[in-house]
Amino acid sequence: MYNLEEIKNLITLLEDSSLSVLEVQSGENKVRLEKATQGSPVVSFANNNPVVAAPDATVPEVSAEADSGSAIKAPIVGVFYVAPSPDSDPYVTVGKRVKKGDVVCIIEAMKCMNEIQAEEDGEITAVLANNGDLVEYGQPLFSIK
Repeated sequence: MYNLEEIKNLITLLEDSSLSVLEVQSGENKVRLEKATQGSPVVSFANNNPVVAAPDATVPEVSAEADSGSAIKAPIVGVFYVAPSPDSDPYVTVGKRVKKGDVVCIIEAMKCMNEIQAEEDGEITAVLANNGDLVEYGQPLFSIK
C-alpha cells in the first residue's frame, strides 16, 4: 500500500518534471497521476474491488456554491462516498444537524474505507462533492454552519 506521504512525494515528482503522466505499481497496488490542464495532478487508484454506488434518488446533489460558514474538507486523497453502501441512506444531507465526531462520509483510499467525521457541531448547508468523485487533499466536501 502507498501511504499519504509516498503519494505526496509522487505528486511533487510529477509536478517538478516535464512528464504528463506518472504510473507506479507495487504488487496489486497501482497509483496513476496525471497532470490536469492547469498543471495540478489528478490522482487515480487502480482497485480490483471498487465500491460503486448506484444512482439513487436519496443521494444529495452537489451545491453550486458553498454558503457562509466553514467547510468539512477531505483529509486524504480518494473516492468520496456519501453512504456506507450503495443501498444505504447518506450519512448526512443538507439541513441535517451534526455533532463533532459524527461520520459525514467515507473516502476510499488504497482499498481502505476511511470514515470522515465532523470537526465541529453544526448544520450541513451544502454538499460540495458528488458521490463517487475523486477528491483531493483539502478539497471542501461539505459546508457547515
